[in-house]
Amino acid sequence: AVAFLAQAAPDMAADARAALADEALAILTTPGFADLFGPGSRAEVPLVGTIAGAGGPRVVSAQVDRLLVTPARIVIVDYKTNRPPPEDAAQVPAAYLRQMAAYRALLGDIYPGRAIDAVLIWTWGARLMPLGNDILDRHAP
Repeated sequence: AVAFLAQAAPDMAADARAALADEALAILTTPGFADLFGPGSRAEVPLVGTIAGAGGPRVVSAQVDRLLVTPARIVIVDYKTNRPPPEDAAQVPAAYLRQMAAYRALLGDIYPGRAIDAVLIWTWGARLMPLGNDILDRHAP
């Protein structure tokens, strides 16, 4: 990771590159995140479709940071870099909640009958924050 960053960001201070590498590796090695990086998961998944919205149909075109697909459930993951991150889901910026609610709506149409979980991974501190259906329902398109 340090070698990659040295090549990709040669003007960044070495200690800043090392800190960034540590942050990324902490996410990949956190035991509670293992399923998100294991079989059935994919990175940078394009997502395009039309969902029903309060004002009529709405087109969604996005790239999901990480997507886990199993026979029983779908997990949508979005990385966020806020420093410091919010302490709980009630403090998450509304724009992030609207984004995840739109992803959930579209994936619900693509994968009917499966549970859909939406989570944010805060890169600072390698913290996973589930977003409950109650909060996403309030930000649905």
